[in-house]
Amino acid sequence: MKIKNILLLAFTIFTGLQSAHAQEKTNKKDSEYKFSMLKNLDATSIQNQNQTSTCWSFSSLSFFESELIRLGKGKDFNLSEMFVVRKIYSRKADNFVRMHGKTNFGEGGGFPDAILVLKNDGMMPEDLYSGKKDLKAPHNHKLLETTLKNILIPASLDETQKIDFGFLHNTINAACDDFLGKVPEKFEYNGKSYTPKTYAEAMGLNADDYVFLTSFSHHPFYSSFVLEIPDNWNWQQVYNLPLNELSEVMNSAINSGYTIAWGADVSEAGFMRKDGLAIVPETPIALMTDEEKKNLSIKPVTQLNITQEIRQKAFDNYETQDDHGMHIIGQYKDQNGTLYYYVKNSWGKESNQCDGYFFASESYVLYKTTSIMLHKKAIPAAIAKKLGIIQ
Repeated sequence: MKIKNILLLAFTIFTGLQSAHAQEKTNKKDSEYKFSMLKNLDATSIQNQNQTSTCWSFSSLSFFESELIRLGKGKDFNLSEMFVVRKIYSRKADNFVRMHGKTNFGEGGGFPDAILVLKNDGMMPEDLYSGKKDLKAPHNHKLLETTLKNILIPASLDETQKIDFGFLHNTINAACDDFLGKVPEKFEYNGKSYTPKTYAEAMGLNADDYVFLTSFSHHPFYSSFVLEIPDNWNWQQVYNLPLNELSEVMNSAINSGYTIAWGADVSEAGFMRKDGLAIVPETPIALMTDEEKKNLSIKPVTQLNITQEIRQKAFDNYETQDDHGMHIIGQYKDQNGTLYYYVKNSWGKESNQCDGYFFASESYVLYKTTSIMLHKKAIPAAIAKKLGIIQ
């Protein structure tokens, strides 16, 4: 072999090793986990929901921003989470009173709420609507929520009075405007004039392109049903798949370049916020020694095989609840070949040593997912046909 070819081969091997090393990640300093990238899709910068329960808006808009990148619209979008929250507060307040206070009202919500706003109200750039009077202050809606409940609860409980919904809406809107700021009806952005609706139209996002999926056996598979979680205040229906096919959808989506908005329970002992991990060990954590528990975030362990029955039991027992909305943008494998989803969170870059991301094992995702949102074209055609979804 000529010296030129030998040098070229050596250089190729060296750069290949450099590339592989660059794509390898770990969850924290001194951890023995070695995650090798399978797929890592484009996403915008990590945001911070701060002292609010508005993860559903942050994860939905992070998902939309990745959709805009996928659609070739650019990587510079930063959509206003609080515009979406502001619009939902008004709708949720109306629903709460009409249901005589016997439904959920609060900061929590779901992916359908963002779709509802996209379809009916549009979107806003973060630059023009932050939802904060003091831009340096963290998001905090405790006083706003207390104020709104003080208005709504008396109105919803007194069934002898005639509700003036016009007055009620004006009062709710005034309170929201006072805390979050008034939403501009028209605005200038990048040299063009918009309303929130025309801005959304210019982005090219179509609310009808997105669907919600889950997997629970207390409803027929390949049907749709109203997911029974408190934050589903608008009774949005989701499509129901067997667990193996929900897994197939998620894997196919990521490998085809589509990210996923992910709703899940994060109250498990295996969800280690500061350690950048979410796992379900085969051995129950409650039965582990202190030393074994200590090593969970450092050394890979065998994961539990999640079945439809295990998943359903956790939901039926309230062990799986609708805690948190996040954004799945990729997949990795650890050194043992265990599959992990790469998850973008909304607790700020400083929340862990993964710059605000974390690794959720396939077992954790299959066990603790309440629902997902994704583009309907991300669903394999055979499964979409079973669900009656026209792609």
